[in-house]
Amino acid sequence: MSAGTGPTLVRAGMFAVLGADGRITGRRGASPDGLFRRDARHLSRWTLSVDGEIPGVLVPAAGEHVATCVLTPSGTRDEPPAYTVFREQALGDGFLTERVRLVGNRDEPVSAVLGLTVDADFADQFELRSDGRHYDKDEARHSSAPTPDGAVFAYERGDWISRTTVSACPAPDEVSAVGDAPTARHLRWRVEVPAQGAAELLLTVAAGPHGAPAVGPLVAPDVAAAEQALDEASFTGEVSSRPSAGPSSGPLPLPLTRSLPADAPDGLADACARGLRDLASLRVPALGPDGEELRVPGAGVPWFLTLFGRDALLTSHFALPYRPGLAAATLGALAATQGTGYDAFRGEQPGRIVHEIRHGELAAFRQVPYGRYYGSVDATPLFLVLLEGLTRTTGDTALAVRLEAHARAAVAWMFRDGGLADSGYLVYTPDPGGLVNQNWKDSEGAICFLDGTQAEGPIAVAEAQGYAYDALVRTAHLARTVWGDPAWAGELESAAADLRERFLRDFWMTGPGFPALALDGKGRQVDSLASDAGHLLWSGILDEEHARRVGRRLLEPDFFSGWAIRTLAAGQPGYHPLSYHRGTSWPHDNAVIVLGLARAGLADEVRTVARGLLDAARHHGDRLPEVMAGYGRTDHPRPVPYPHSCSPQAWAAATPLAILTALRETAA
Repeated sequence: MSAGTGPTLVRAGMFAVLGADGRITGRRGASPDGLFRRDARHLSRWTLSVDGEIPGVLVPAAGEHVATCVLTPSGTRDEPPAYTVFREQALGDGFLTERVRLVGNRDEPVSAVLGLTVDADFADQFELRSDGRHYDKDEARHSSAPTPDGAVFAYERGDWISRTTVSACPAPDEVSAVGDAPTARHLRWRVEVPAQGAAELLLTVAAGPHGAPAVGPLVAPDVAAAEQALDEASFTGEVSSRPSAGPSSGPLPLPLTRSLPADAPDGLADACARGLRDLASLRVPALGPDGEELRVPGAGVPWFLTLFGRDALLTSHFALPYRPGLAAATLGALAATQGTGYDAFRGEQPGRIVHEIRHGELAAFRQVPYGRYYGSVDATPLFLVLLEGLTRTTGDTALAVRLEAHARAAVAWMFRDGGLADSGYLVYTPDPGGLVNQNWKDSEGAICFLDGTQAEGPIAVAEAQGYAYDALVRTAHLARTVWGDPAWAGELESAAADLRERFLRDFWMTGPGFPALALDGKGRQVDSLASDAGHLLWSGILDEEHARRVGRRLLEPDFFSGWAIRTLAAGQPGYHPLSYHRGTSWPHDNAVIVLGLARAGLADEVRTVARGLLDAARHHGDRLPEVMAGYGRTDHPRPVPYPHSCSPQAWAAATPLAILTALRETAA
């Protein structure tokens, strides 16, 4: 019997992907299930049986903080089942907690045998992907053993030790090995169900990854769910007034809905509320420059629930007018991990802002470079953009003062290793051991010529030049108004003006009247028509005439699907509606474009894209996915899903907030 698709529970950097009956099967590929913490799967099998059979689903599992489902053993109309099974599952602080209730349906007591098959494969998330890669782990050892109240599973590789501990109340009557798996264990209880009454079992699964903080106090699902709901309410309920180095600030007595324009499109309030709830659950723990504990946006589930520089920076920018505490925490965490030396394996360079941070085994053993990977051309200028934006939005200069040295190091990186001083542009060289492309379109082949061939480096992508321009302008403002360095401010303003002038000269394609996607290593224009051009409106590197021309072009049918703007205009040889970055539509990409359209004064275009995105959100329960297929409304009446999309995902969750800002700006 198939477990079916069930809910995903997310809390504080941990998540569980469950089946419709609460089951975990240990599947791999595009949509793995399991209990995950710090990039490893700590529960790969979790199968409940009653009287030797898997019960059927009466009500499939659903819920945000607590997943509930109703199951039943087999029966007939004339001989209905003697009892019904109710399951509640929730995440606590480092653990999964579950209550199983057998509710008697007859007027006499009945006995039942309840079984639970459990295993933990401790697979690193990079092993679970369907990309055919193999990682040598010959010295690794898996083991399991019964305990008085359950079982413990262990994984050892040298001094790397991780554990998963399953405990039950009441304790199982028997814990036995399972023949089809070397470490799986079967827990068994004989349960007496009173007449018209209930018998209850409480289970906890503590995930103990190597190097992780200890789990919090073990509690029942209702308590864990209440804790998470309270934490979520503290984030979603009020607008933060001033940021701090910590994750939250004092509240203002204005709910977010008070910020909605009077003529807000249908669905905006619901999408904003859904987005805020997702942002609350996606926050992951991080440390600031002085070791202070922070919570920052994790990129998304299932593949990216960790700190990604670019994702966290754009997410925080979208949320900045409404939740500035996110920006303060993100800036602190990225300052703490800013590059200080040179490491070619990780792409680290002094002043460079990190691309992603991983805590898993393969990263620790340097089998992948992503433990602290710096392969991003745009996170560093976006760090500077957000620092100035936070200071301007709140009027509080404390964090800008604290991070002045980090900001100066980031600017130095842009000119030195980033390439501004030598080539005049921010550039990246494809990393064969990491990311071939190091802008937001970071899949192989994403930066392509019109004929679909990948550009060769060093590559200067268009939107990164806009970010660099904006970063120079904004940092000059901080230098002049906060750091008391007008001479440096003048140097930065001059560099920004020069960049703006040469960008239009080198990137503008006179034939299509549109910016090139990039310049390749020979200085040739990468001539695909791509959505990256919309980011140039947000950064201000284009003058008003060119910005408005680009903005209107992005709303033509080959770009705009009716739901969103495509990453690559349809009809080009490189276009594919199911390609990750060459034809799909990304809500966050559209969010940046919408903010740019607002800056260019294109109010009608803002509302058109906003309506499309909000219509798409309604088809997804008010939650925008990470990415959608590029098919238009004329192809199908609903947005066509992209098969590998993350959901929830941070910058998609923050997209409705960017829409709100753009609508407010054009209504002013």
